[in-house]
Parts: sequence; C-alpha cells; structure tokens
Amino acid sequence: MSEVEPAYLSLNRANWDDRAPLHAAAPDYEVQAFVDDPHHLSGVVRFDRPRLGDVTGLVGIHLQCHIGTDTISLSRLGARMTGLDLSGVSIEHARRIAAAAGADVDYVVSDVYAAENALSGRTFDLVYVSIGALCWLPCVDRWAAVVAGLLRPGGRLFIRDAHPMLDTLDRDETSGLLTPVWPYFETPDPEVWDEDATYVAAAEGDEHRITHTTTHSWNHGLGETVTALVGHGLLLTLLEEHDSVPFSPFPGMVVDEIGEWRLSERPASVAMSFTLGATKPG
Repeated sequence: MSEVEPAYLSLNRANWDDRAPLHAAAPDYEVQAFVDDPHHLSGVVRFDRPRLGDVTGLVGIHLQCHIGTDTISLSRLGARMTGLDLSGVSIEHARRIAAAAGADVDYVVSDVYAAENALSGRTFDLVYVSIGALCWLPCVDRWAAVVAGLLRPGGRLFIRDAHPMLDTLDRDETSGLLTPVWPYFETPDPEVWDEDATYVAAAEGDEHRITHTTTHSWNHGLGETVTALVGHGLLLTLLEEHDSVPFSPFPGMVVDEIGEWRLSERPASVAMSFTLGATKPG
C-alpha cells in the first residue's frame, strides 16, 4: 500500500509550481544573463565564492534547487552538478534554462526526504543548499540524516540560508519597528500562510499568477540545525552570520551591487542569513 503524501508537500509543491514561471521570467533571477554570458554567476554563489573554495571536479547535488540558477553557477565553477526539487514545473524551467545557457546539469524531481531513493543511492562530494530552503521542511534532524546519507566520506555540505532570527520578525505597522512574532525554534505544527505574492517582482506584462496560495513552513533554530548535523556524524567547518540576504524581506531596505539587501538603519542589529559548512569524516 502506498503512503499518503503529507498535506504540506502537496500544498507547497502546488505553490512552487505556480511560482516557477514567474521566477523564470523575473528580472531578479537574471535568466537572460545566464544565456548571454557563459561566465555569469548568480548573486548567491558570487557572495559565497570565497567561502566555497575550489569545487573543480567535485560531484555535487543541489537540494531544493528551484529553477537551477545557483546549480548552473556551481557547474560553471567546475563542479559536476545535479539539481533536485519537489516541483516538477521548477525542474522543467531548470532544464530549459540550463540547455539555453549551455550548462551540463542533471535534474531530478523529488522531495528532499526522498532524495536518496530518487538518486538511486548515489553519493556526492558536495551537498549544496541555497537561500529559502530549510523553512519548507518540518524536521531539520531528518534533513540532516539525508545530507549525511548523500555525502561520500570526505564530502562536504555547504549551505547559505535565511537566518532563523530573520524568520521570527515582522514590521509593526504603528511603530515601524521589527518585532519577533513567529517561532524561532522548530515546532510540531507549521505556520500556515495564504499569500498570492512571491519575493521577487514579476516581469512587466507577465500574466502568470499564484493561484495555489496556501503554504506550510517551519523555522529551525541555528543551534537545532548545527546539533542535527553533528548528531549525524558531520564535522562543522564554517559558521558565519551575515547582515544581508539576497531578497528584500521588509520595506525600506537597501540593496548593494550584487543584490544583497540590508536594513537601511542599524544593519548590524539583525542577523539576516548564515553560511554553514560541514564535512563527513573519512
């Protein structure tokens, strides 16, 4: 008897299926730049390039790759990349963009928790995770077990994601102050959202719409994430917190030349994102 798919998976997949064509056409994703310039890299990868080190020849898997612009960027730095995402529509766009950009990237449709089966037991030198990933997963410990299973001995995890501190905050409409509203720590039940907007501006004239508006998300404390990885045998090699993030979570933020957004006042007061590295012994 086949297992019934959890409701969060069906809801989130439908929402990301709707987002994919919007994002593929949105200026912020710079799809045309990938096609026109064989050396173009995503802002996310450019930001972390000094921390990534040399990836030449590494066999990598990008979990929750969405439309694959970060995946292509790692391929252009010399890694042999596979991208994996639960949204079949996102993967269709990822394949189209990679073909147009001349990038040799493989793509697989799968939920993260089913990645080991979907990848037929393959293991990798590099597991890569980029912005906006962990919040869609109900259990960070289960995610860490998947990462450990995908890594070869000596392989490494590299993740840049929104900081869980950021994900607690909302701007008070009266005072204008950022206030912690949402849970910092992982909770059994999700936060349920009903939103027909996404985090980037649509291309002018784009008539695609988000019709599947309900999503489920969870926050995971930074300590919970580190503890989960260590608990599954990985060794922490890097943990850096940043005052910027590559999207604008609140009105009134300022953007730099590579698309990183910061608070316009007192940016050092809030951790916006983090970069983490870990290795599998062996």
